[in-house]
Amino acid sequence: MKNNKYIVKCLVASAAVIGLLAGCATAPTPQQPAQELASDYNYIIGPGDNLNIFVWGNDELTISVPVRPDGKITTRLVEDIPASGQTPTQLARSIEKAYSEYVNSAVVSVIVEGFSGVPSQTVRVVGEASEPVSLPFRKHMTLLDLMIDVGGLTEFADGNNSKLIRNIDGKHQTIPVRLDDLLKDGDISANTAIMPGDILIITEAWF
Repeated sequence: MKNNKYIVKCLVASAAVIGLLAGCATAPTPQQPAQELASDYNYIIGPGDNLNIFVWGNDELTISVPVRPDGKITTRLVEDIPASGQTPTQLARSIEKAYSEYVNSAVVSVIVEGFSGVPSQTVRVVGEASEPVSLPFRKHMTLLDLMIDVGGLTEFADGNNSKLIRNIDGKHQTIPVRLDDLLKDGDISANTAIMPGDILIITEAWF
């Protein structure tokens, strides 16, 4: 009888250990935020951007100009140069080509300041953000970065019922987000990558 009781105890203990090991093997791991974006992302100049145009060896041609609402700029040599839709490097080459009639082997650099960006590379936040805003996308931008930019949520926000609207291959996709879990509980698994053109809609809570 004693031997039987001993065997039963051993079986129960073994089952408990097996169950514990199985539980460890199947325990869910926290979701890692998706932060890796396209490695070939480049900033695209848009209306409202301010450009510093440097012409090496020709200080009199160096100028700071805004990109007009029509997407063009005017320099000291050439008027109405299309700028919107180009990267800074592409625009520099365009200016060099436009200047070739007046300057021998012009070398131009374009530095962007006061970023506005084109709509397809702008991230917009609407609804119950402390500071709803439209801002240029930054490489490796995350939901947490975006919430810091807008100063967090208002007291009326329903963070966990908010959503991202994303354009994928011409179709709008709705992605649920958990802002309360991320900001109030520090749940990093609620963080996610932001993509160019995303719209974050922060809904209002119904009390």
